[in-house]
Amino acid sequence: MDARGGLGVIVSRKKCGVVAMVMTVLLASSAAVAAGKVSEPVDYVSPNIGTIGQLLTATVPYVQTPHGMARLAPITTPGIMDRYLANKIYAFPAGPAWLMAATGKTSTHPENYASSFDHDFETATPYYYEADLQSSGIKAEFTATQTAAYYRFTLPADGHAHLVLSLEKGSELKVVGDAAVEGSQKADGTVSQVVPTKGETREYFYVEFSKPFGHFETWRGDQLSEEKTEAGDHIGFVTDGVSSADEQVEVRVGLSYISAEQAKRNLRREIPAWGFERVKQQTREIWNRALGAVQIEGGTERQRTIFYTALYRSLGRMTDITEDGRYFSGYDHAVHESGGHDFYVDDGLWDTYRSLHPLQMLLEAPKQQDMIRSYLRMYEQSGWMPSFPSVAGEQAVMIGHHAAALIQDAYSKGYRDFDVNEAYAAIRKNETEATMLPWKRGPLTSLDRVYFDKGFFPALAWGETESVPEVTPERRQAVSVTLETSYDDWCLAELARSLGKRDDAAYFAKLAHNYKKVFDPEIGFMAPRSADGKWVEHFDPKRGGGQGGRDYFTEVNSWLYTFHVQHDVAGLIEMMGGRERFNSKLDQLFVEQYGTSKYEYLAQFPDSTGLVGLYAQGNEPSYHIPYLYDFSGQPWKTQQRVRMLMDVWYGDGPLGIPGDDDGGETSSWYVLSAMGFYPVCPGSPVYEIGSPIFAKSVVRLANGKEFTIIANHVSSRNKYIQSAQLNGAALNKAWFEHAAIANGGLLVLEMGDRPNMQWGSAPAYAPPSMSQEQMGTSE
Repeated sequence: MDARGGLGVIVSRKKCGVVAMVMTVLLASSAAVAAGKVSEPVDYVSPNIGTIGQLLTATVPYVQTPHGMARLAPITTPGIMDRYLANKIYAFPAGPAWLMAATGKTSTHPENYASSFDHDFETATPYYYEADLQSSGIKAEFTATQTAAYYRFTLPADGHAHLVLSLEKGSELKVVGDAAVEGSQKADGTVSQVVPTKGETREYFYVEFSKPFGHFETWRGDQLSEEKTEAGDHIGFVTDGVSSADEQVEVRVGLSYISAEQAKRNLRREIPAWGFERVKQQTREIWNRALGAVQIEGGTERQRTIFYTALYRSLGRMTDITEDGRYFSGYDHAVHESGGHDFYVDDGLWDTYRSLHPLQMLLEAPKQQDMIRSYLRMYEQSGWMPSFPSVAGEQAVMIGHHAAALIQDAYSKGYRDFDVNEAYAAIRKNETEATMLPWKRGPLTSLDRVYFDKGFFPALAWGETESVPEVTPERRQAVSVTLETSYDDWCLAELARSLGKRDDAAYFAKLAHNYKKVFDPEIGFMAPRSADGKWVEHFDPKRGGGQGGRDYFTEVNSWLYTFHVQHDVAGLIEMMGGRERFNSKLDQLFVEQYGTSKYEYLAQFPDSTGLVGLYAQGNEPSYHIPYLYDFSGQPWKTQQRVRMLMDVWYGDGPLGIPGDDDGGETSSWYVLSAMGFYPVCPGSPVYEIGSPIFAKSVVRLANGKEFTIIANHVSSRNKYIQSAQLNGAALNKAWFEHAAIANGGLLVLEMGDRPNMQWGSAPAYAPPSMSQEQMGTSE
């Protein structure tokens, strides 16, 4: 309820003294907001953070519910990828359609309805957006529910006011009565099938207007007509009427990947009656509950803004609700129908297994288990466990079969509400029968057999031309494939061991050591080998591999992937010659320079933004690396590094994300690190300790229990841990087990401005690794 509505009720029922008190509270609240002082988590969120990309993809300032299917943001000038710098708003999303309000001459081209806008006359929040469309004098507002959008347009006095819907390729549109339009559009590569379905994938919408639209026209191509149906490419619908000053028109939009009728049902279920302010307030409250799962005290206004914005982005990927009312998490990709409701799956695991899913496992464990069950349904339908979205239903994306990591992480932390035996069979099939080739799905190739026979994925020899037909333009990425597959093999070995499958456990544990097969001791780096077992000649750990390093690596170089042994850091340290040499190499990573100009380096490795030396905070293979000092006896360096990375590469303005956010993965690193811990190896139920920036963080776990982190005396200078207690007992190591906090817990850190080089530094206090015979316990 807005302040005016609420106040009207109070005036009619209360005495003047109470009215005066209420007015004082309202005015004080308004003053606090105007002064930048906020009391609720949602008020800290600034969706425009990151809307100017460091080099590649900028963030999108979505209005949505947590994990909502309806994700709304202004459609700005095409071709301007840094959204904050766009000069015009072209439209707003109505599923696949573009919705716009405008005045002036009727047109069949959306660009003719575009309007200039100014961020100084804009409000962007997770639950509500407002902008002045300055070219037409229209105020545009919108909010969202799970599968529906709600718009409100305030019009000027004009003889030709329009509401416009436009669609492009493979579209259908039908006018229904005098106040509704429905339609669909063929889904492109951004909404692609990941399991077999009947026919093509389409996006459907059902649009209702708060007032009869009177005169309207439709179009196909450049031809306007009074037809009620249109089909084909470049079609649309436009009203034309007289508006009075400050006249408001509301538009409700239901969305679906099943049918227009299902879109209508979704709309009726979630917005059964008109009332923009009511829906806006409901979505605000939903976000406050979701963001309130983490309560923080201390830090600066800037840090709280960055934190809650990062948490908002960590809760952004889609879900929908099945008939039994449970949630199934999802990416931007519809997969199939389930019980009359849209059904989604988050299958973008190459990046998100690292910190996004572990964060969501803490906050939303039931949803993570639901998602695993949906993965299993996809396996039942397609015969394969998904690992990343496909393109046009044919081609996988990125590398690795990291559903193994998601499932092992859930199982190891005690979240087992899914058919674990079916899950094991599914990920085992992926590991043993599906090709490891980047951006490829299909059976094993000759290159995969080299991995099983010799322990590494083969690269091309120096000067050799590609002759394997299955290799895509993304190249072989041979060293990264070996390293990430050995990690997946470790996940499978751990799950096999838990299930009593001894032979499988031994077999996959052996494969998990394959990372050693690509470490070249002569140069001290992970390096490519050709199928004959020889090291590739003329290999440069810094610049080798061509564009994006893709002959040998995934988006980055050997300086980063040499540390990509999450499951066996102890083994990596030993292989490098011990702690001293390991720490020296790790130190050098953060100061090593590019070997060329910075622009030439970034031209080759455009994903490597957020650079500190050759460390790249803008790309996911880096994220665990600052925490490796916890394994090598120098946890104070982890504390210093993570603080510096948070301070330098995360901000509260449009440039505030160090690289591609990738569905919230980059943001989730900040959320966990700001609280003071991070999971170096998902699948191992432990968290490594960093350096919190808040005096107190309270995490409300999915079971309702609370895990509290207290950092006494914390400040910008007091970043170093002097001592620690976990659940009342002294903690002498820089890590703790999930079991210690699963039913609530208390971590107390005493902070100071000088490193305590004894705390957590003894070899016996290192976090667990595969090479260790058994996991330690908290001291």
